[in-house]
Amino acid sequence: MEGSLSFFTYFYFMETVLITGGTGMVGKQLTELLVLKGYDVIIVSRKKIIARRHASINYAVWDLQSQTIDKTAFEKADYIINLAGAGVADKRWTNARKKEIVESRTRAGSTIVKALKTIPNKVKCVVNASAIGWYGADTEESLRKEFSEEAVADTQYLGDTCKQWEASIEPITQLGIRLVKLRIGIVLSNGGGALAEFKKPLKNGIAAILGNGKQIISWIHVEDLCRLFVYAIENNNLNGAYNAVASSPVSNEELTLTLARITRGNSFKSFHVPAFLLKIILGEMSIEVLKSATVSNHKIASTGFTFKFPTIELALEDLKES
Repeated sequence: MEGSLSFFTYFYFMETVLITGGTGMVGKQLTELLVLKGYDVIIVSRKKIIARRHASINYAVWDLQSQTIDKTAFEKADYIINLAGAGVADKRWTNARKKEIVESRTRAGSTIVKALKTIPNKVKCVVNASAIGWYGADTEESLRKEFSEEAVADTQYLGDTCKQWEASIEPITQLGIRLVKLRIGIVLSNGGGALAEFKKPLKNGIAAILGNGKQIISWIHVEDLCRLFVYAIENNNLNGAYNAVASSPVSNEELTLTLARITRGNSFKSFHVPAFLLKIILGEMSIEVLKSATVSNHKIASTGFTFKFPTIELALEDLKES
């Protein structure tokens, strides 16, 4: 009887998560986790996707220019996870690219707010991606205490971008919908992103330390990040901003040398890439590559969330490719 009841509950009360930006590195792994946990998933993208990876995964289309979204799909959603946004490190920061980075985020937020106001829905919670770019560079105080969620947004480009990003989704709180904003650190994943860039020089036996290597990197394993998104929708006590970073930020040098030892043993040579060279190659983006940001996860940890990969050694060992 108990088994029949469990099946009945699962079959008739399966909830739906609508993910914007769900075709990216994080979105793909998050979708797999949600399906594994018994959710239906609707992935919203700018282009129509026909092929289905799983019976529990469906697709819908939205248009950020006209701020429209598939009405039928939206009506099915119990939760929304907003990952939409042009990749910050994908291209050189021209003025046009910087504008695209900002607008891809703010228009996504505005489109979701508009849909929640105009389309009948049953959405209980929105979890919005943000970034630790909110905090800017380390200060003497942040090196002692770490940046916490109460800190004001930095006035430089990424800080202002994050401020606009979060502000674009904030109006949903006036609708009585719970809003969680995850300020995400450097995501470590074998699916792309920063870790792939760290690994490239190691293929030739070079551990490339950026600048003096002392800048602090606040990072998170992609699996912990996906678990944190699920945790956010499943815990009604979560509201507002939380830093999505592991428990132990590390210097660029420590991350690079730990990765080198794990992937190559002792068969590598370390090399410092001069800051001036990075500025020539990357332009304005080099500011972020060389920036130190020591960010605290105390707030989310205090809610009971436990990190599977709290140290860089555990994370990189898990991500070691055979």
